Amino acid sequence: MMKKSISASKASLVLFLCQMISALDVPLDLSQPPTITQQSPKDYIVDPRENIVIQCEAKGKPPPSFSWTRNGTHFDIDKDAQVTMKPNSGTLVINIMNGGKAEAYEGVYQCTARNERGAAISNNIVIRPSRSPLWTKEKLEPNHVREGDSLVLHCRPPVGLPPPIIFWMDNAFQRLPQSERVSQGLNGDLYFSNVQPEDTREDYICYARFNHTQTIQQKQPISVKVFSMDSLNDTIAANLSDTDIYGAKPVTERQPILLTPTGSTSTKVELRGNVLLLECIAAGLPTPVIRWIKEGGELPANRTFFENFKKTLKIIDVSEADSGNYKCIARNILGSAHHVISVTVKAAPYWITAPRNLVLSPGEDGTLICRANGNPKPNISWLANGVPIAIAPEDPSRKVDGDTIIFSHVQERSSAVYQCNASNEYGYLLANAFVNVLAEPPRILTPANKLYQVIADSPALLDCAYFGSPKPEIEWFKGVKGSILRGDEYVFHDNGTLEIPVAQKDSTGTYTCVARNELGKIQNEVRLEVKDPTMIIKQPEYKVIQRYGQVSFECIIKHDFTLLPTVIWLKDNDELPDDERFLVGKDNLTIMNVTDKDDGTYTCIVNTTLDSVSASAVLTVVAAPPTPAIIYARPNPPFDLELTGQLERSVELSWIPGDENNSPITNFVIEYEDGLHEPGVWHYQTEVPGTQTTVQLKLSPYVNYSFRVIAVNEIGRSQPSEPSEQYLTKSANPDENPSNVQGIGSEPDNLVITWESLKGFQSNGPGLQYKVSWRQKDVDDEWTSVIVANVSKYIVSGTPTFVPYEIKVQALNDLGYAPEPSEVIGHSGEDLPMVAPGNVQVHVINSTLAKVHWDPVPLKSVRGHLQGYKVYYWKVQSLSRRSRRHVEKKILTFRGNKTFGMLPGLEPFSSYKLNVRVVNGKGEGPASPDKVFKTPEGVPSSPSFLKITNPTLDSLTLEWGSPTHPNGVLTSYILKFQPINNTHELGPLVEIRIPANESSLILKNLNYSTRYKFYFNAQTSVGSGSQITEEAVTIMDEAMASRQVDIATQGWFIGLMCAVALLILILLIVCFIRRNKGGKYPVKEKEDAHADPEIQPMKEDDGTFGEYRSLESDAEDHKPLKKGSRTPSDRTVKKEDSDDSLVDYGEGVNGQFNEDGSFIGQYSGKKEKEPAEGNESSEAPSPVNAMNSFV
Repeated sequence: MMKKSISASKASLVLFLCQMISALDVPLDLSQPPTITQQSPKDYIVDPRENIVIQCEAKGKPPPSFSWTRNGTHFDIDKDAQVTMKPNSGTLVINIMNGGKAEAYEGVYQCTARNERGAAISNNIVIRPSRSPLWTKEKLEPNHVREGDSLVLHCRPPVGLPPPIIFWMDNAFQRLPQSERVSQGLNGDLYFSNVQPEDTREDYICYARFNHTQTIQQKQPISVKVFSMDSLNDTIAANLSDTDIYGAKPVTERQPILLTPTGSTSTKVELRGNVLLLECIAAGLPTPVIRWIKEGGELPANRTFFENFKKTLKIIDVSEADSGNYKCIARNILGSAHHVISVTVKAAPYWITAPRNLVLSPGEDGTLICRANGNPKPNISWLANGVPIAIAPEDPSRKVDGDTIIFSHVQERSSAVYQCNASNEYGYLLANAFVNVLAEPPRILTPANKLYQVIADSPALLDCAYFGSPKPEIEWFKGVKGSILRGDEYVFHDNGTLEIPVAQKDSTGTYTCVARNELGKIQNEVRLEVKDPTMIIKQPEYKVIQRYGQVSFECIIKHDFTLLPTVIWLKDNDELPDDERFLVGKDNLTIMNVTDKDDGTYTCIVNTTLDSVSASAVLTVVAAPPTPAIIYARPNPPFDLELTGQLERSVELSWIPGDENNSPITNFVIEYEDGLHEPGVWHYQTEVPGTQTTVQLKLSPYVNYSFRVIAVNEIGRSQPSEPSEQYLTKSANPDENPSNVQGIGSEPDNLVITWESLKGFQSNGPGLQYKVSWRQKDVDDEWTSVIVANVSKYIVSGTPTFVPYEIKVQALNDLGYAPEPSEVIGHSGEDLPMVAPGNVQVHVINSTLAKVHWDPVPLKSVRGHLQGYKVYYWKVQSLSRRSRRHVEKKILTFRGNKTFGMLPGLEPFSSYKLNVRVVNGKGEGPASPDKVFKTPEGVPSSPSFLKITNPTLDSLTLEWGSPTHPNGVLTSYILKFQPINNTHELGPLVEIRIPANESSLILKNLNYSTRYKFYFNAQTSVGSGSQITEEAVTIMDEAMASRQVDIATQGWFIGLMCAVALLILILLIVCFIRRNKGGKYPVKEKEDAHADPEIQPMKEDDGTFGEYRSLESDAEDHKPLKKGSRTPSDRTVKKEDSDDSLVDYGEGVNGQFNEDGSFIGQYSGKKEKEPAEGNESSEAPSPVNAMNSFV
C-alpha cells in the first residue's frame, strides 16, 4: 500500500492564483488614484462604553487625503473635540470613554479618499450603539396545570440591539433540562408538549444575554403547579365541581396539535446565503415526534440539519432553489397534525462581474463592466469620483451604456475613480474601480535569477510578474540565445507566468522572459531545476508474528542526490510509542519483544523539500502455541570471564552467559574496578546486546583493572559475575588537561586561577602536577608559569585592577606533559566604581509613575564587570499634609548598560528624592546628587468611614472621616442618596455637594419610616474617588408607635401563660406515673380505639395535599421574591442577598457561560457603577436605514 503526493506543485498553483489576482496592481511608485483598502462593516454595532473606531484606509500616489459625511452632510471633525482622525489615515476615533455619549454619534457615515487623480468612497457605515434594556415590569400569576395538558411559558425578552440570546435556568443557575417533551422555541418561549408532576417548581427563570454589552437581564421567576386528578380526594373533587377549573377527568391521551406555528399554513421569506430556520412545536400525549419534508422535492443534502429534537429545520447557505413548501408533521399513536410553510428566497445584490481597475496609456480604449444579480433584480447606477455620473464633469472619452462604461482615446485627464452601485430593497453593493492613464515602459517585478525546483513529471510554473502602459507583450525563451517558446507543451498565462504542464529532466535550464511595449523592452532570467522523484523501492510487507517475538519492516528508498530525505515511521497514523523496544534504523523499523498492543498499521513516510511518498504494512500479533506455565525470572550471572589480547590501551573480555530463566537476555553491562586509585568502587564501562559474549574494551594508562559482567532481561538485572583477573596498564603522559579553567580575582590586586582536577585514572601515571601559565592580554608580555602540586587553585598577587589575562593550565606527570592546553580569558579582581552617573533627569508621567534618565559612566571608571544601575528613591513628604515620616528607601535595579528606567507605585501629590549608582561585581559606586521631583494630584481614596446617627421622623445625621489617602487637595464631598420602598425598588437619586472642610451633615425633610441608601465620595481637582455606601431608616410616626402595645407586658397575658405552664406540668407528672404502672393514659386509649385513617393529614411528599386552598387564597399566599432578587437600577444583583438571581452581572465583572448557556461564574460586567436615576430603560430612535440602499 503506497501513497504519493507532490506538494510543490500544489504550492506553485496557489502562488500562481495569487499572482493572477494581483497582476493589475500598479506599483506604488507610480501615480494612481486612491483605492480603499480597509473599512468598517456596513452595519456597525458599537459598545456604548468604549471608544468608537470607524475604519477607513486607502492607498494612492500621491497619498490621499480623507473626509467624512454624516447623514449625507459634511462632517467637520475639527469642530468636535471628541473626534480625531488617525495620522496618515482616514480612520475616525470617537472618544466615548472621556465624556462622549455614543447615542450622540448614531448615524450614517461615509469616507472619501481623494488625490489629484480621483476620489474613492467607502460604503455607507451605519453606526448604532448596542442596547440592553431592562425587562418590562409585569405581574406573573402562578400557572396551575392539569397533568398531561400542554403549557407555554412566555419569555418576551426586552428588545435589544443586537437581539439577546435567550435561555432558561433555575435559582441554582442550572440549565433547565430539555427534551422532546420540553423545549425552547426560536422566540425564547418554553413549550411543554404535555406537563408531568416533575414539572412542578417555582423557579422557571428566563434569561436574556446581551453579548455586546456583556450584561444579562432576568425575568421574574414563573411558578408552575401540576395537579394529578388521581391524587385528589373526594372533598377536593366536590369543591372543584362547581367551577370545573381543572375538570374531573383522569389523564387522557390526546392526538397532536401544533402550538407553533398556528393555523395550517404560513409564509417565510429568507435571503440568499443566509440560514433558513423553520420551527414546529406540537402538544399531545404521548409526546409527538416531528418529521420534515419538502413538497415536490428533496431536502438539500449536506446543507440540512435538524435541531431542538427535530423541531427545528435548519438549511444553511440557502439559494433561490430552496424556495418551496416545507411541511412539518407531528405524529403520535393517536394521530397527526401538519403545517405547511411556504418559503420564498429573495436575494440582496451579489456580483456577477465586479468592475476592476483599468490601466490605459494615452489614446487607448477600455471598458468598465458592472454586473450584479439579485431578487428582485438590482438597479445599476454609476458615480465618478463619488458624484453621480449624470452631474459629474463631462469626459469626451467616456460613454455610459447601462452596466458598462466605454472609454475611447483616453487622455491623462481621464484618470478617475468610478463607483458602481447595485441596489434593491434588500441591500446594495458598492465597488470602486479606477481608470489610470499612464505611459510607462515595461518593468518586470519578479526577482532576477530566481530558482524554481520541481519533481519530474509534475507542473512547473515560472513567474514573470510585469507592469507597463500600454500593457506589455510577454515572450519566453529557453537559454540565452534560444528561440521563442511555442507549442502545446507550454501554457502562457495572462499574468506572464509560463507553465510547463509536465516537466522533464531535459526541461532543466535558464528561461528568459521578455516584456515589450511601444515605450521599451526589458528581460529577466529565471532558472528551473527538475529533480528525480523520491521512490520507495522496497516497501514494508504484511507481517504475522507471535507474541514476544521480533519483527522488522524494511523501507529502502531512492531519491535525487541533491535532495536530503527524512524518514518518519508512524503507527496507526500517529507517532511511534515512546518505547525502547522500537528501533528505527536507516532502512528499517525493528520491534523487539512484540506484545498485543503492537498490533496495527505501520507507515514509512519519506519527505524531501519537493515531494513526499509513503508506504504502509499491517502487523498482526498472534498468541504463541500453548505451553506449560512458564516461570520468568532474572537471568543467572555470567561466568568464566577471560581477558585476552592485552594491549597498552585495550583488552578483549569474553564470558559465558548464565541461564536466561525463560526471558531472553537483552543486553550485558560491563563494569570495572580501579584497584590502584579507587579499590572496591565499581564504575560503568559499557554495555553490549544480549547476543554478544565478547567485547573489545578501551583502557586508560596507569590503571589496575578488574572487570565484571551483569546480564539484563525484561524481568531485571542478574547478580554481578565474579571479577576477572587484574590487568595493570602501563604509565603514559596525560591525555587531557584540566577542564573548567577560570580566572576571577577575589581582591582588586589579585587573580585567582581555578580548574577541575583530573580524576585518578586520568593521570595516566604517577606524579600528577599542573603547569599554570598567565600573561596580561593585549600587552606584549611573556608567559609567567609555575608548576603546582595536585591542587585546583593558584593565586597571582600584585595585579592591576580588573585587567584581562590569558590563562592556561597543563597537566604533567613523571612521564611528561599533556598536549598543549587551550587558552581562556580571565580578569583580575574588581574594585568599586569611581564615578557616579551624571545628568540625572526625572520625567513625571502621571501621579504614580515617573521615568528617570541618566548618562552612562565611562567604562574605565566601572573597574569591573558592569552589572547595571541602581536607582534609590524615597518619599520626602506628602504635599497635602505637609508632614514628614520615616523615610523608607526603595531600590530598583536595571541590568546592563541601560540609561533609563520607570519608577512605579509612587504616591500622588508627594515630594520624592532619588539618586543613581553604577553597580559592578564588587558593589556599588558613589551616588549621584539627590534629584527632587514631585508627583501631581490624583483622585482620593474613599472616605475613611461614614456613620449615620440620630434618626428622627424626617432627618438623619451623617458623619464621615476624610480619606486615608487624599492624593491631593480635597475640593468637596459628593453625597447621593435615594429611598428604597417596601418592594425594594430604588427611588429618585438626590445629589448634594459638600465643602471639603465639613465632617458632618444633617439631612432634613426626609420621609418618616423610610429606608435610604447613601453613596459618598471625595473629590480633588483631578476627579472623584471611590465611594462608600450606607443605608439608614428614619423612625416611624410617634403617634403610630404609641398605638402598638407590647402584649408581653400585659398582666392578663402573663397570668394566662403561667396557668398554661402549670397545667402542662401536672399533665406530664400524671403521664409519667401511669407509664411506670404499665397503663395507658385515656387519650392514647381513645386514639387506639377510634383510629380513622380518613382523618389523617395528607403529606405533600407522597403526592397528596394536607389542605385545599382556593385560587384566590393561593394567589394571596404567593410571596414576592426575596430582598436580594430585585434588580436595582445599576443592573447588579448582590450574591449575599439572593439565591434566585444571577450574581454580580454588570459592566466589568468577570464571568462566563458554558456553550449551552448554563451559568458557571460571574458574568462580565463592572461590579460597582454609579446608580442610575431610575430603573426604566429608554432607547434612542433607530438611525436612518442605510443598509438596504446606498443612496
